[in-house]
Order: sequence, then structure tokens, then C-alpha cells
Amino acid sequence: MTIAWDAFTPWHALAGGVLIGTAAALFALLNGRIAGISGVLGGLLQPRRGDMAWRIAFIGGLLLAPALVALVATVPVPRIEAGTGTLVVAGLLVGFGTRWGSGCTSGHGVCGLSRLSPRSLVATVAFMGAGFATVYAVRHLLAA
Repeated sequence: MTIAWDAFTPWHALAGGVLIGTAAALFALLNGRIAGISGVLGGLLQPRRGDMAWRIAFIGGLLLAPALVALVATVPVPRIEAGTGTLVVAGLLVGFGTRWGSGCTSGHGVCGLSRLSPRSLVATVAFMGAGFATVYAVRHLLAA
């Protein structure tokens, strides 16, 4: 395994992290809500009166922002090296893990850790550990 140093962009990653952290902090301060994507989306699936507009705006912003960036900058084309079946199974596993862990990486990893939540620390360690183990297994144990 090698690192594609020409694709290594620490300043872009830092800027993205600062933007995500700032947005999550402002969202919590101004709205009193956690910017966990699974919770925001889950609330759309179980509608409650007076609780839909901000959720629709939030999800709309997630979809609109990349489109706006593409108008002013070159956006890299993602390369997915997996078949449809693998992607479906992976999506179902992520969905199951999100429900089982009472949140996703954005809710626990960004918002929960910044609030010093012990539950979010355990969840984030579990997410990362499962990710490391999966990559190791797929690339080293199952590789032909």
C-alpha cells in the first residue's frame, strides 16, 4: 500500500474540519440541536408538527452545498471500487450500526465528543475500530 502524496491535502482537510466544527457548534448554540445527520434524517421519517422545516433545510443544504462548490471549483470524481451488492450490504450495515449506536459518526464523533459525552467516546472508538478491522480484513486477509 502506498500513499498518493499528490492527493494528500492536509490544508483542505483542516479547513473542512474547521468548517464542520464551527457549523456544528453554531447549530447547537443557535438552535439547541445536535447536527447528527442520522437524527436529522430520522426526524423526517417520523414527522412531528413544527419540526420539519429546519430538517428539510438542513438536508437540502447538505445536497445543495456540493452542487454550488462544483459551479466554482473542480470537484474530484469519486472512484468506488465495489460492486452494487457490496454497497447495498455496506449501507445496510451502516444503517443498522447507526440505529444500534443511537447515532452516526457526525452525531457522536463531531457533536458528542465536543460535548465530552462518554457514550459518544465509546461509540466513536467502536466506529473507528470496526473501520480499521474491516479495512485490514479486506485488504490483507481476504485479498487474493
